[in-house]
Amino acid sequence: MARMLQATVRAIRRRAVVFVLVVAAIAALNLVLPPLVLSVARKPYDYFSINPWLHNLPSWLASGEATASRKVDFVWNVAVLWFVASGEYDAAEWGFTVTVADIARWALMGVLFGAYVTLWLERRTQLERPGVAAAFQKGQTPLKSGRPWSRGGVVGTLLSTLGFTTMPCSVVGCGAPVLPVVGLALTGLSSGTIALLSGASRFLVWIVLAGVAASTAVLARQVTDHRDPSPRF
Repeated sequence: MARMLQATVRAIRRRAVVFVLVVAAIAALNLVLPPLVLSVARKPYDYFSINPWLHNLPSWLASGEATASRKVDFVWNVAVLWFVASGEYDAAEWGFTVTVADIARWALMGVLFGAYVTLWLERRTQLERPGVAAAFQKGQTPLKSGRPWSRGGVVGTLLSTLGFTTMPCSVVGCGAPVLPVVGLALTGLSSGTIALLSGASRFLVWIVLAGVAASTAVLARQVTDHRDPSPRF
């Protein structure tokens, strides 16, 4: 396990720019995709704001107005920013809110996908070395099913697609407080169907994260166990 973690850290260091770009892309997609879908499917947003109360957060945390557990729970769920589309009678047509919990989930997903991509590139580099290529041609590779990154790449692609379509979003005006991205475009559904989508999105996102973590662990083990078959002099 320690060697796998070291291999992952080395891969990230060697491709730090790629890692940062993947993390930033994951965060940007999670931030932009829900309001974009809502703007197209429902109504364009007309208001964006960063929570103006946040500048009071340090003084509130230092005060004795609440218990430590209450403060932790509040900070975890506090809204950081939101998009709102106005509706009739001063009611919101829809709203998309980003909380600290959302940002933490995005960061976790970004780190997992960033590690996966850097390990995938590292493994591809290992297998493209002349000695390894010759071993493949001679049938000397210890992996019987061909190039080992092919299955991992397919799994990663499927999980990333599923993750972005099932990522829960904090919304209002859609019949549920949390909906998957794909569900934001669906209107006129029954309350039971919307509740099912809401519960499924909460569950599936952790299935996706577990799958990406498992795929990353497999790649880390392959990178760690790699032996260059090139002749040594």
